[in-house]
Amino acid sequence: MSPMDEALRALPHGPEFRFLDRMLELEPGVRGVAEYTPGGDEPFLRGHFPGAPILPGVLLIEAAAQLAGVVAQADPAHAPMQGMKLAAVRHARIHGTARPGETVRVEATLTGRLSNVVSARVHARVGDLVVLECEVTLAGASSRS
Repeated sequence: MSPMDEALRALPHGPEFRFLDRMLELEPGVRGVAEYTPGGDEPFLRGHFPGAPILPGVLLIEAAAQLAGVVAQADPAHAPMQGMKLAAVRHARIHGTARPGETVRVEATLTGRLSNVVSARVHARVGDLVVLECEVTLAGASSRS
């Protein structure tokens, strides 16, 4: 298994809540690029919207957070954070979305790390269209007992 595959499999989410299918690039602790292609049979697409399904914008943000987490947790200079979760979203702009069969390309660059907190700048594209721009902050469990 490649280091990129291992990094992606390290996501704590179950398969039904993973919004990254494949890693394309990974600089551990620095940046990463991944893709997600909604297939059309996901339960959330049946209701969003019947007859004309689109990927919810909040799931674009979740994909952004998942990729930022993969990049952070792959950093060999830092032990993986326990219980890392999305703590904040800033400056989010959702410019579009994806339909079933369209591939979302997500790119995350870590912008800061302090103890159990990591920040990243993320954007996502479908083809040439930027569909998401945001900053995410992830936080892990405190190292205090």
